[in-house]
Amino acid sequence: MSGSWLSPLGKILGAESFPATAAGCRQLLVWARKRATVRRSGVEGTGTFGAGLSRYLLANSGVRSELALPLGPPTAGKAGPARRSGRRAGRAERSRPGPGQVRRRPVHSARIFKLAKDSAVKARTQAINQLKAGLVIADPALRERLSSLDNRELFRTCARLGPGDGEEGENAVTQATHMTLRMLAERIQQLTGQINELNQRLTQLVEHHAPQLLVPVGIGPDSAVTLLITMRDNPERLSIEASFAALCGVSPVEYSSGRRSTRRLNYSGDRQANAALHRIVFTRLRHDPRTQAYFARLTQEGKTRREVI
Repeated sequence: MSGSWLSPLGKILGAESFPATAAGCRQLLVWARKRATVRRSGVEGTGTFGAGLSRYLLANSGVRSELALPLGPPTAGKAGPARRSGRRAGRAERSRPGPGQVRRRPVHSARIFKLAKDSAVKARTQAINQLKAGLVIADPALRERLSSLDNRELFRTCARLGPGDGEEGENAVTQATHMTLRMLAERIQQLTGQINELNQRLTQLVEHHAPQLLVPVGIGPDSAVTLLITMRDNPERLSIEASFAALCGVSPVEYSSGRRSTRRLNYSGDRQANAALHRIVFTRLRHDPRTQAYFARLTQEGKTRREVI
């Protein structure tokens, strides 16, 4: 990682590279303090590679006005050396009209929990598909016995399968089938328990730190956590609704051809937040009378369902 020392007028007074380790973070702060009083700092990519450095600066700077600004990763195809990234972060921070407020939010905890949950959901879906694929090629008697069960009872029954189950003279293929189904069912149950625990922790996190997100119809804990992660630790940078819409990729992009002026979907922005807003919209269309009335009014004006959403 690279650090740059800027004057109040934005002139680069020095630059140095440090290892991306805990010792490197300490060296960077010591290096900066030897040259001047550290009043503000900008860290690029606080949601990814700059997360550790930003937390270290907030915890050890001793300067209330110091801010770790989530500038985001460099644009694809324009990423320069680490030293240029440090200069870019410093200049962007210096251009802010005033010092930001340092607030400690649970966004990092939410991001870690969400990472574990998404991984568990993906693994459970894969295990369920594998178990049902195993049933297709299983012994007909076993397949008929399990085909009428719902998923929960199916997993419980498969988890109780033993090598001695089945007809007498059971061959090696049947034993392998029973063992595989039992292991997959146990894996599914274990992953389900992990998902439930992570859901509880995410729900508690949202209820404690951002309960207002759960008030509107259609926003559940999972969507609320996704939006919190998208806003990161500095939602103050989203001063207007248009900024948040652009960040989530839901701001329409205008384009024209001759006299025709129309809009198309925005394919940029945070796609996880975009998917969360999509789920929220469809939930509100089913359960919220105000959203239903708004949708009906716009469709009567000639807009298509795609344009309204």
